[in-house]
Amino acid sequence: MSCVDGGPCGACKFLRRKCVKGCVFAPYFDSDQGAAHFAAVHRVFGASNASKLLLRIPPQCRLDAVVTLCYEALARVRDPVYGCVAHIFSLQQQVVNLQAELAHTQARISTLQRNPSPALPVLSSVVETSPSSLEMVSFCGSVDQEVEDDGDLQSLTREYVSRYFPGVRFMPPTPH
Repeated sequence: MSCVDGGPCGACKFLRRKCVKGCVFAPYFDSDQGAAHFAAVHRVFGASNASKLLLRIPPQCRLDAVVTLCYEALARVRDPVYGCVAHIFSLQQQVVNLQAELAHTQARISTLQRNPSPALPVLSSVVETSPSSLEMVSFCGSVDQEVEDDGDLQSLTREYVSRYFPGVRFMPPTPH
């Protein structure tokens, strides 16, 4: 919404000032939700700093700058110490966990392709806690030997269950 269209932009509305023609904030902070977003930008960066920053940027790049300012300001309001970096760290940790889970799954698929088993082992009960992906990968990485028969696979499974699911009893599959 433009300042000329009848009402102030969200920034001017928040600052309780008259919105003039050519207001640097008007194209990016509408009258409705713009005031809430601008409040975070104002709180973190200040209206004067945000205005100066936008005026130094070419008009075709300002939308990206406003989106970035709003994102960082809202992140700083949520987490004053780390801001958006906390979200980046969280996403990086998710990537690490998913890579570990993928490595475990690929190792398991590879093992099953080399030695297909007619039946998978059955656990007698389920435990709420499960090993982390990194623990599973380290366990799988520590097993350098190749599984040669069902006895080896069962002993490996028994060791895995006893290590990562204490209190769960491993029940090997019954032959058909």
